[in-house]
This record gives sequence, structure tokens and C-alpha cells, in this order.
Amino acid sequence: MSVFKKLIASAAVASAMFAGPAMAQDNVRIALVVKALGIGFFEAAAEGAEEAAAELGNVEIIYTGPTDTTAEGQIEVINSLIAQNVDAIAVSSNDTDALVPALQRAMQRGITVISWDSGVAPEGRQLHLNPSSNSLIGNMIIKLAADHLPDGGQVALLSATTTSTNQNIWMEEMNKVMGNYPGIEVVATVYGDDLADKSYREATGLMQSYPDLDAIIAPTSVGIVAAAQAVVDAGKVGQVNVTGLGLPSEMAGAIESGASQSFAIWNPIDLGYSATMLAYELSQNGVEAAPGAEIPMGRMGVLTLDDNNEGAMADPFVYDASNIEQFKSIF
Repeated sequence: MSVFKKLIASAAVASAMFAGPAMAQDNVRIALVVKALGIGFFEAAAEGAEEAAAELGNVEIIYTGPTDTTAEGQIEVINSLIAQNVDAIAVSSNDTDALVPALQRAMQRGITVISWDSGVAPEGRQLHLNPSSNSLIGNMIIKLAADHLPDGGQVALLSATTTSTNQNIWMEEMNKVMGNYPGIEVVATVYGDDLADKSYREATGLMQSYPDLDAIIAPTSVGIVAAAQAVVDAGKVGQVNVTGLGLPSEMAGAIESGASQSFAIWNPIDLGYSATMLAYELSQNGVEAAPGAEIPMGRMGVLTLDDNNEGAMADPFVYDASNIEQFKSIF
């Protein structure tokens, strides 16, 4: 796997830009802006972006993001990328609305802007790539808990940030289908800010506040691992089931210990690959993002845009003891 350019602060980005050799005229620079550096999900997405770059042949991936999951950190990174005049920015947003002014400036400079994974408001991007259908994900995260609670029970949600676009939408979609799961009661929603230590504390607090808690649903790859560890440390394996969205490589231990019965995720490698292909099509091939458009995504097929210029990549996939060994070494 090629070395990623982890550009964190504005000054660091700018200095790296001007200190290095001049880029070739035909080199297309696509910036993959993630919620925060050091998160396995996004590192796997960057692998997919590099795969797409190698397939396209004339693309450089700039893998970058802030050190923590804040809109302010992403705005700083985006402003630096605008100064570099990159060809495209593909961002997984920490805030639906806060990034819009910076991304509008980018588009005014002729930079292609798309969001992926966690969306930006429509006025701040040309299209949004959902990893799956929001309604399917919303149903999946509650179904994963309900499948192991045939008589009903108490569940709690451990999300990332209060402003995390994708997770808020998934939880809204989950609430729409709660009537399909009689006896399941959502007793609390807490936020771990996609930080392992805070997520661990929040999960611990849930078990202390709700002694009859049956499941913790974490629609975040950081939160689900932290919650599983909290369950193990609290001696509640077999009492509290941790489920949601996670990576096989990070959740294999939780499946083995019994802290998690099952979880789901799409392939983040495919997601980074698809985002890169879409950014390339828009920035280099004259493809227009418009309702009803079908935009090529290489080996992932085509993305069909809805009236909000959004499209879904693939259905979520469930991992459990029957298949975790097959996938844990892949991502």
C-alpha cells in the first residue's frame, strides 16, 4: 500500500505543497478528507482510494483530516486544500452545515466537491455518496439488537458527535421502524465523539444508569469497539450485547468473547474507491451531478442520484461468529 500524505494543520499542508517538487500538469489531485486521522474505518477507505488512483493512472490521493472530530478542524484542512488548488475534495463531514461556506469557496474556485459517508448540506457539495441506503441502515442497527431479544428489552444508543450527519439520519430512520420491533425500548442516547476513551466511559455509564440494559447499539466503528471492551470489563458478557457498525478486524475479539453477537458494515475500501471514482468523473470527464444521473464508479457499478443528488453504494453486510474469521484480516 502506498504511503498516505497526512496533512493536518494548514501551515503544514501549505509548506509541504511549496517545498515539494512541482506536480506534473496531468496529475489529478483528489483530497480524501476524513472526520479524523487515526481511525481504522477511514484508513481502510484510503486504501480503496489508492486502488482507484492506481486504476486511473494519473491520480494522487491526498489523505487528510483533523486530529479530532470537529468541524473547525475540517474547515482548516479544507482551506489549506483550496490554497493548493486541488482538483477535487471528497469529504466525510463532521457537521452538515458548518463546512458549507468553506466548500462553497472551493467550488467557486473550480474545485469539485463531493461528500461521502457523512454528508454535507446540498448547497455545499455536488453530490453525496451514502455507503448504503439510510433506511436500510436505520432498520439494520435496531434489527441487529432485536434479533437477540425475542421477548423485547432495553437498548441504548452510543453515537459519535451530536452533529454527525450520517449517524443522526440513521437513528431517525431507526425510530421510524421501531413499531416493527415490539417490546424493544430505547432508554438513552449518548455521544462518545468518536473518541475511544470517551465512548468507553459513556458505555460504562449506560450500564451503571440502566442495570437492566440488554444491548448497546453503536453506529460508529470507534464506539462499538469501546462499548464491547466496556462490557467485558464490567463482567456483563452475556447480559449486554454490543452491536451496530464496526470493522471485522477490530470486532473479531468482541465476537470471540461474546460481547457482541453480530454487527454490520459496508466495505470501507469500496467506499473510498467509489468516492475517488466519482470525484474523478465529475472533475475530469465532464459528468454533471443532477437528479437521475447515473455516474460510473469503476468496479462498483454506477451511482444513481436522487432528487437531492444523493445515491447509495451498497447494502450493509452482517458479520457474526459464522464469518468473522473470513473477513477479519481484510479490513
